[in-house]
Amino acid sequence: MKISTKGRYALRLMLDLAVYNTGEPVSLKDIARRQEISEKYLEQIISLLNKAGFVRSIRGAQGGYLLGREPSWYTVGRILRLTEGDLAPVSCVGENSMECERRQGCVTVRVWEEINQAVNQVVDHITLEDLVRWQQEKADQYVI
Repeated sequence: MKISTKGRYALRLMLDLAVYNTGEPVSLKDIARRQEISEKYLEQIISLLNKAGFVRSIRGAQGGYLLGREPSWYTVGRILRLTEGDLAPVSCVGENSMECERRQGCVTVRVWEEINQAVNQVVDHITLEDLVRWQQEKADQYVI
């Protein structure tokens, strides 16, 4: 399993909204500049996040986007599954696993199941709030 740019950029976009959450909408242009990501690409991702209710859109000259909920509600897993779909390493395991005629005698399926469980354990226990805290800790370590 490899996370696509869409998944990685969605996570960065959500983190940016959480870090710059002052109660005022954050413009996509500002996010694109800070994250060094194409504004056009972010438009596609924000549309998906908006439809899912992960973000709220505010129209107008001072418009932009806000998180739909508190950062503690969002897990990395929620964000990645929205953009990537199932995070399983192979098609025979995971939520939308395909039926496999070899599964009964397959020994390697255990490996794939354990990898899937390990990935889910990690991404489902790290929240956007954790990422904000980690970013602040990293910034606090930077000294000139």
